[in-house]
Amino acid sequence: MTHHSIICRLGAADKAVVKPSRADSEVTEISFIESKGRLEFGLGQAMDQLGALGLSPSETAIDLSILAALLTAADTRVSRGDTQDKWTREIDLHVPVSDPSIWTAQKLLLVKILNFLTGDRWDLHFRPRIPSQKVLKRAARKLRTAHPTSICLLSGGLDSFTGAVDLLASAEVPLFVSHYSDGITSKHQTYCVDALTKKFAGKRVDNIRARVGFPHDTVAKSDSENTLRARSFLFFSLAALAADAAGGGMTIHVPENGFISLNVALDPLRLGSLSTRTTHPYYMARFNELLHGLGIKTSLENRYRHMTKGQMIASSSDKTFIAKEARNTMSCSAPTKYRFAKDESLRKPQHCGHCVPCLIRRAAFLAGLGKDDTSYTMPNLKARTLNTNKAEGDHVRSFQYALAKLDRNPKRARFDIHRPRPLIDHPNDLKAYEKVYVDGLLEVGALLAGVKAKPL
Repeated sequence: MTHHSIICRLGAADKAVVKPSRADSEVTEISFIESKGRLEFGLGQAMDQLGALGLSPSETAIDLSILAALLTAADTRVSRGDTQDKWTREIDLHVPVSDPSIWTAQKLLLVKILNFLTGDRWDLHFRPRIPSQKVLKRAARKLRTAHPTSICLLSGGLDSFTGAVDLLASAEVPLFVSHYSDGITSKHQTYCVDALTKKFAGKRVDNIRARVGFPHDTVAKSDSENTLRARSFLFFSLAALAADAAGGGMTIHVPENGFISLNVALDPLRLGSLSTRTTHPYYMARFNELLHGLGIKTSLENRYRHMTKGQMIASSSDKTFIAKEARNTMSCSAPTKYRFAKDESLRKPQHCGHCVPCLIRRAAFLAGLGKDDTSYTMPNLKARTLNTNKAEGDHVRSFQYALAKLDRNPKRARFDIHRPRPLIDHPNDLKAYEKVYVDGLLEVGALLAGVKAKPL
């Protein structure tokens, strides 16, 4: 098993001595400052966009965004294939910050957050920034023109689009925050912003977008990694950067249906780290704890935590608009998975139709709108028996397994919701979480009625 140490450097002048915690660690250094002094890897892009609105974040918020980007580099460029169990990595992050004492005080919490989020073993080491980079904050380039009342994540997916519609239809003036690393995600985010701008012509629709990605050879002797378990830490950190710049202790809205947020393992093969935890209530509570400890006056909130995806659509402030534009949002976990298919007609990026997010999406349209005009690589789940030994039937069978267990013992739901992590931060919401879990399973169950899947 290879131990990795990922070191952030603030330009060529940053020659501070950094000693890895293990002599056998594979060391990777990444410079986050380009020759002209601008932050790299999308962070400078985000700060320039904030500056164009007359907004400027604090040094601590900038530290958080650098940590998040360094984490993203490690998460996407250190392969799980090099580990003993083909999953759990051991990674140290070395980060220069404006005030090491503030960050050292949050180290144990950060390790707890990252270990839970990705299923790896993390350690963090903080050191002072070099004198020439002590101040990374830049004065706003223009007079302030944006006065948002809240921040809202906008991923290009259906849930965030629905959340954006509801916020814009209210008295809120949200500032949207997005990040992307590929053209497909960027395309859908751009479409969503354009559609919202046209629909709500009387309101400002400002969007901070950052392309955060790293070359495939960033980490020597390691392949790239596509599980991407840490992506929400980056998303939340960029949102905190924007909220801190805007000031006022505003809320960061995280529009995500409660069923996928809980993400209870559907079958024994999806236990532990095989189920994502990107918006789990426990994780969001710990991130809010981190923000408070850092003195960043904002907090995350998921107003849809007790709704299924179908219920989100059904209760939307503008179902007609959702029905018209939802096909242009992206939910699929891997829209390019068929790029090497023998059938050329299947190679275009689109929803596969059979992964967990696609099945939840299809079920939501059925429940919330009664129709679905999304293009799927597998348009008809009932056309033939699906092979559970292949991707086409794997997740279908997982849902069928979970539904069968629930049918045999409906009372198990009250215990199942705690399996990813006890919901200790929300003791008064347990009944609501149990209900959204059951409702979510039944919503997908209605979609899968008559669908056959077995090993072939």
